[in-house]
Amino acid sequence: MNTRVHALSRRHFLRVSGAAAAGAGVVGLPTLIPGRVLAAAGRPGANERFVVAHIGVGGMGMTHVANMLRFQKEGKVRIAALCDADDNHLEAAVNNVKGGAAVAPYRDYRYIIERKDIDAVLIATPDHWHAVQTVHACQSGKHVYVEKPSSVTVREGEAMVRAARDNKVAVQVGAQARTAKGAWQTCRAIRNGIVGTVRKVTCWHYPNPVDDKPLPDAEPPEGLDWDLWLGPLPWRPFNRRYHPANFRWLLESGGGNIRDRGAHQFSTVLWCMDADHQKSFTVEATGRAPNGGLWDNPVEMHVVYQFRNPDWTLEWGQPGNKVGQTEFGNVFWGDKGHLILEWEGGYRPANPEAIAFQLPPGGKEVYRTDEYEDFNMNHKADWFKSIREGHLRPAVDIEIAHHTANLCNLGNLSYILGRKLVWDGEKQEVVGDPDANRLLAKPQRYPYCL
Repeated sequence: MNTRVHALSRRHFLRVSGAAAAGAGVVGLPTLIPGRVLAAAGRPGANERFVVAHIGVGGMGMTHVANMLRFQKEGKVRIAALCDADDNHLEAAVNNVKGGAAVAPYRDYRYIIERKDIDAVLIATPDHWHAVQTVHACQSGKHVYVEKPSSVTVREGEAMVRAARDNKVAVQVGAQARTAKGAWQTCRAIRNGIVGTVRKVTCWHYPNPVDDKPLPDAEPPEGLDWDLWLGPLPWRPFNRRYHPANFRWLLESGGGNIRDRGAHQFSTVLWCMDADHQKSFTVEATGRAPNGGLWDNPVEMHVVYQFRNPDWTLEWGQPGNKVGQTEFGNVFWGDKGHLILEWEGGYRPANPEAIAFQLPPGGKEVYRTDEYEDFNMNHKADWFKSIREGHLRPAVDIEIAHHTANLCNLGNLSYILGRKLVWDGEKQEVVGDPDANRLLAKPQRYPYCL
């Protein structure tokens, strides 16, 4: 327990949490109200502050809280509410935001959705919650910053794009390398011919872990609402090989490294290749399944994507050919050489050749927000900018992120089915494969569903 002066005792924390729910005018579990009957969230002007709320404040969620605290200190936002299914995470976050003063804590995100004073939400819950919470936030008129990967199925991603467009809100997905210096330097160098015409991009990444020490099911830890944490997923008993963080290593919830880091790497690759519009491709995946344990993601995996007009190949290697020095990265192979990008250009600098690259006469510059040195701050500043300017298309707009997530999700689907898939990005379907198309969606548990 945090014992500093401003820390909340657990008794006081629970009392404040209950008061916040009562103040929201909601008794018991709130119902989900269609966006059409709610007043639209405010659209702050250039000199007004955004009122924001956080949904999910463990892990990356606390990075988002730290960023918003800095924006709040600069007078650009006001943090109004925090939410988490784990009381321990929630209490720590409330204590971190000025001792909890004027910040309402909630266990259930639907209380936040019903608040008409909140302009925008930042979602950093586990992957299986991203789509449901994003769609519901959009329907209530709120702008959304949601962690990657944007979705766990193709149909979820479609619903997210539709909700953003129908409700005229900005949805930024947290593939923040697109607003980082390293990715920007690499993108401008690739697009301006530093290695000539690129026809192949390869990615390397360490394998998925193996559950070699299985544990029995158990009671959830104190303070965790396990049913609410599972949300849209089928109910199952609590197991520490599932939570915390280990949801990443199950296909139903996390999808392994290809859906986690792949969401970052593929986003940067598509940007550098100017290929956000190339939504159709073929995908063929092979992999080595684990031998026992709860985790079912392939330990090793090789996925090949083929694009047309222009023609180029993207390869995901797990582990792949490690050309660089760090744990993961990718290589752009051109007809005049190759260029390495480690860690998708976020937490690691660009290759020295890209850093030193000078734009040639007539060369084309690429977009970058450089208001902050910290690229996590930049990514959120870009989101706010898209809202203030009214175009509602941030650097990693939900439609861009949906295309990226399709690469990840269809790579896993090809592995599961054991065959090559031909993806029609315009129709959003696998060509000539009804069995694969049935797996583009999956049931969601009521009431945590779209």
